[in-house]
Amino acid sequence: MIAARALCQDRSEDLDLAFARLGLPRPAREYLLEKIPHAQVLLTGLTKTEGRFLRGLSESSAAPGREEFPAYVAGDQQKRPGTALLSGRRDQLERVREAAAREPDLRELAGALQRLLTVPERRVLRLGDRELPLGGRTLVMGVVNVTPDSFSDGGRYLDPDQAVAHGEALAKAGADLLDIGGESSRPGAAQVSPEEERRRVVPVVQRLRASTGLPISIDTTKADVAEAALSAGASLVNDISGLGFDPGLLPVVARAGASLCVMHIQGTPQTMQAAPRYQDVVEEVLAFLHGAAARAREAGVPADRILVDPGIGFGKTAGHNLALLRRLHDLRQLGYAILVGTSRKSFLGTLTGGKPAAERLWATLGSVAAVAALGGADVVRVHDAAEVKDALAAADAIRQASEAGDAFGTPPKA
Repeated sequence: MIAARALCQDRSEDLDLAFARLGLPRPAREYLLEKIPHAQVLLTGLTKTEGRFLRGLSESSAAPGREEFPAYVAGDQQKRPGTALLSGRRDQLERVREAAAREPDLRELAGALQRLLTVPERRVLRLGDRELPLGGRTLVMGVVNVTPDSFSDGGRYLDPDQAVAHGEALAKAGADLLDIGGESSRPGAAQVSPEEERRRVVPVVQRLRASTGLPISIDTTKADVAEAALSAGASLVNDISGLGFDPGLLPVVARAGASLCVMHIQGTPQTMQAAPRYQDVVEEVLAFLHGAAARAREAGVPADRILVDPGIGFGKTAGHNLALLRRLHDLRQLGYAILVGTSRKSFLGTLTGGKPAAERLWATLGSVAAVAALGGADVVRVHDAAEVKDALAAADAIRQASEAGDAFGTPPKA
């Protein structure tokens, strides 16, 4: 897969990160930071043919007055094979796309640049018969754990009546959709049989769909549970395994015409926090989600019914989580709605000096406001809808006031 990442012209920290990924030594990075103009695009997964093509275009523009194409900087091909940086104006990058599109062997490169350069006029997420607009207000997914061992609420809503009351309270507080789960996915959690999971969630799905009218998500990795919940009124399957645990899950989603969220996880809930490690967490999560979403598309799930989730806390250290949140906008290149769940998670406890889950509200608000203000998240999965709605109201307003229209410095519309 070719990944194209837009880096804004005045974000020197992001450029420095890009150069580090390219394997450039510090003196070269400092020099280039002073010289690089306009937009920068970090490309990964390039073939030798694509690399030669880009190098040739750049060299053809080296003469003074012949700046038709962007500058090309290749990385250390032993440390980061197939990685390079393009730097130039939007029109120069568009010329690269046009030239690549004319060559049969370069169609994938052309497609990656097309996704980067295209700013959709209107993005939507379809859940059942509902169409939720994206790109304006960040949407809120309220969590309803019908489990005895959740890390966040410790079984408070295992009773169906209590679970329904909690879901209705989240809806009243402003949640846009509800995520109902019957099996804890906290580190080391015990597995639950499909029969027990169905028993827990199906009545709650039915009742909350009827009483709130909101789209309902079923948080499960099991085909049997997903099928029962979809029949009971759910319209979204939230799969923490990214289609990795139950091969029967995807056919169930496709047959039902349901929506699907694929999340990245390293290992399983029982093993994921033992010793998570990555060479480059952003690149590896991106590749995983690209593959999972592509499988969903091939099975017949439309793009506007797919969400991707980087899996904060699922096989990641606190450093991995922070790197993903900082580079969350990289997931935009995949072309799907982005869901992020930071609510009450353990890395927030680490950042706040070891506070337990019940005392992580303020850290949660800081994290959801940050991802919303940076424009990375379309949906945030949270336990505290009312407080999060207020935080998002401010964060979304700041983002909308500061957006430049695209990554290339186009002024915002009045």
